[in-house]
Amino acid sequence: MPMNKDSAFQITVRGRLIREDADGFVCVTDIHSAAGYSKNQRPADFQRLPQWMAIATELHEKLVGKSHQFKTSLIWRSKTGPNGGTYAHPVLALAFAEYLSPKLAVEVRETFLRAKQGDATLADEILQKSGSAANEWAAKRALARSARNDYTAMLAGHGVTVPTDFAACTNATYTTLFGKTAKQMKAAKGVPEKSSLRDAMTTKELIFTMASEALSSERIEEENSLGPGECRTATAKSARFIRDAIEGDRRDRRSSQPTMF
Repeated sequence: MPMNKDSAFQITVRGRLIREDADGFVCVTDIHSAAGYSKNQRPADFQRLPQWMAIATELHEKLVGKSHQFKTSLIWRSKTGPNGGTYAHPVLALAFAEYLSPKLAVEVRETFLRAKQGDATLADEILQKSGSAANEWAAKRALARSARNDYTAMLAGHGVTVPTDFAACTNATYTTLFGKTAKQMKAAKGVPEKSSLRDAMTTKELIFTMASEALSSERIEEENSLGPGECRTATAKSARFIRDAIEGDRRDRRSSQPTMF
């Protein structure tokens, strides 16, 4: 289960990455590859079996009810391009693994459940097999996430409850540090609207943001800021001190450089 900037926690079975799409559908083409088969027991072969239809029918009814016409794409779909393959609802994906091999089914089920439950030991097992770059990225992302969680918990405890108000407080950090809102930063970095901006941040950007949010949490608590307006003001003030420190250090380094004649 390698770490990357698209998903910090992905499923790997027998050394093969098992991709998931944005809807949480699992790539059964990858499961087929992990099983070691080439032409036999492909996803298309499984789909033609009565076993597939029986499970698919029950799953479809559970999702949308008996009155709706059966629509395969709700539970099983094919994609082309770089992320191409056959993707299935997790229930069907696990059934496909069982169809291939009971032993494989157990491996897939255990790994899948550990991943979905956020088993930190699984992530550690993965990082032990990963290179230094993956470990560095995971470490800085975990620290940034911890500071973020503390910050949002502090906001919630001081009267920030509406998503747009959380976003406004976050933007107070971004605009003060980087001169851009989250939306503008995503556009500049080519990050899709629903994807994580922080996964695309540089190490320095993450560290600056983490420090700012940590200080903001302290200020909000000590000043007992209440409501979105006061919390946003406190956030901007702490971010300004971080920005001033960054700019001051950069000016000092530039001024200390020898002049070339």
